[in-house]
Amino acid sequence: MLGIAIGGMSMTGTAAETVLGAMAPMDVEHLRARVQTVLDDVLDRQSAQLAEVSGECVTLADAVRDLLAGGKRLRPAFCYWGWRGAGGPYDEAPVVAAAALELFQAAALVHDDVMDGSDTRRGAPTVHVRFGARHAAAHWSGSSVRYGEAAALLAGDLCLTWSAQLLHEAATAGAGISDHRWRAGLRMYDTMATQLMGGQFLDVLDQASAGSGADAVARARRVIRFKSAKYTVEHPLLLGGLLAGADPLLLDSYSEYALPLGEAFQLRDDVLGVFGDPAQTGKPSGDDLREGKRTVLVALAHEGADPEQERTLTRLVGHADLDDADVAALRRIIVDTQALDRVETLVDDLTAQATAVLAAAPVAEPARSVLSALVGAATRRQA
Repeated sequence: MLGIAIGGMSMTGTAAETVLGAMAPMDVEHLRARVQTVLDDVLDRQSAQLAEVSGECVTLADAVRDLLAGGKRLRPAFCYWGWRGAGGPYDEAPVVAAAALELFQAAALVHDDVMDGSDTRRGAPTVHVRFGARHAAAHWSGSSVRYGEAAALLAGDLCLTWSAQLLHEAATAGAGISDHRWRAGLRMYDTMATQLMGGQFLDVLDQASAGSGADAVARARRVIRFKSAKYTVEHPLLLGGLLAGADPLLLDSYSEYALPLGEAFQLRDDVLGVFGDPAQTGKPSGDDLREGKRTVLVALAHEGADPEQERTLTRLVGHADLDDADVAALRRIIVDTQALDRVETLVDDLTAQATAVLAAAPVAEPARSVLSALVGAATRRQA
């Protein structure tokens, strides 16, 4: 019978499953706290280096520290449990690699918020807004907006640098990782970084071109695949598995589980971006509509719209000054065209695919149970 050690206790069978279902899967084996310890250490070290340049430079690290105080830690979780699922031991090496992914995610968020012109992230001002407000309060010369964006871009660049540095530290952390496994993991990290930027560019391109043609749904799902599904689930899982020496069969199972789950995760995020509670999501209601994101939800609404609804979608989506009445009107169209129902059905179908793959995959325990819990954490959420 399966035995799982949680918080110093040993549990078996259904008792372990009950606990896994009741607690956040990111907290099993104290993962969240262990990742946070690594991040705190990195930021302390990097703050000291920035202080050698100037005390003012430390504000960049402070902004990153505040951003990293929140978040779901999904990418670190998939990386760590990719390691454990391949038979990797309870060790610090995968935790360091997992923390590197959280720094990479911080860079992506900071840059994404600049590109989207977002004002809030995780219930707080975005990094560029934070620095812009400081500029305005100090009555410095020049544009507060440009200053804020410049500072945010530099903060994001620092996160990318620190992420790569930390990944290199993972090779010798804990029990250490062999050269062969390390090189394979590094190649996966590089692939993740390149494909994420490509997916991000497709997202920017689709917003700029405002396409709503026959291939709009397919294009939106392609953006999801490379901007979210691979980056959020598949690449972290594969990174952890490669560092642990996973065989090709397990790596294939990881991909077959990860891609539908990653797409379902982003589809849920898109629904929350339109219908979510700001107190839960940390972003204003309807922000995705103001930013003109060409999501599957919006593409399906165009697909099912009558001429009057199409005119309203074309007129309102992507306008930064949408008021509550405009957002409500767009929500009604999304519901009336069955776009919301179709996305919810797609989420259910993709979740079922991921669950079925995991059930047949050669994944070691306790990783199998945690990866099963992560399906719910990624797709049945409020924020």
